[in-house]
Amino acid sequence: MPQNRQDQGRLWAKVVARAWADEIYKKKLISDPAVVLKAEGIEVPQAAQLKVVEDTTTLRHLVLPAMPAEAASLDEDALSDRMAADFFTAGFSTGGY
Repeated sequence: MPQNRQDQGRLWAKVVARAWADEIYKKKLISDPAVVLKAEGIEVPQAAQLKVVEDTTTLRHLVLPAMPAEAASLDEDALSDRMAADFFTAGFSTGGY
């Protein structure tokens, strides 16, 4: 059964909390994210390649998502609204970016 974004967000929050608390778990998450995420019940599309990067107090990573297929038919405001709705939750969806 496909997960909704709220469920994915909760599961991801648990992964993050555990990675903050357990250095060995964090290293495994960084080195083999698909295995860790699947073990935590997060659906990962079979063909997805995942990369986990860690922010620090002085370095922040910003991800520029892939452009959605229907972008050509949407104006900038519609695209902005879609991004706002999907922000932080589109990472693992198979129907999103």
